[in-house]
Amino acid sequence: MLVLSRRVGERLVIGDDIVVTVIEVRSDGVRLGIDAPRDVRVHRAEVLDALTAANADAAAADDSTAAALRRLVPPAAGPRTAAPAEQPSTPPAEQ
Repeated sequence: MLVLSRRVGERLVIGDDIVVTVIEVRSDGVRLGIDAPRDVRVHRAEVLDALTAANADAAAADDSTAAALRRLVPPAAGPRTAAPAEQPSTPPAEQ
């Protein structure tokens, strides 16, 4: 782990396109600003941990959970069959 001392307004550059700036230092914490490309995901560790735990819980759903979800979705209608076509009436044969 790299440990650095930075003052308010000083920046740290990670790679070519991520910049971390010290915004404010308080007695209870430090505020940081992070500039990163949109395709780089930036999460607080506690949020990422909660997200990972929620995904694991969802993946571990049992059969009763699946059955409860099936009851929420109306059954799909089967393939529609066309009504039998009316037979054209045939004119009486000429005699």
